[in-house]
Amino acid sequence: MLVLVTSVIFYVFGFVFLYGVIRLGVRHGMEDLEANRAQALRAEQSIVAEERAFARDNRFLTGG
Repeated sequence: MLVLVTSVIFYVFGFVFLYGVIRLGVRHGMEDLEANRAQALRAEQSIVAEERAFARDNRFLTGG
């Protein structure tokens, strides 16, 4: 009977532990996505600014 109770306790706590590990992994993944999204947005804005400056300096290439 003690073995059965111990097995059930380990079984239940195993699932609780697994849930916590998965939740922690998802949270860290979401934080990484947020950080990468901000970095990609800054890079895109920088590229757009460079392209506008290039077009302004070289109007003959843009047909304007």
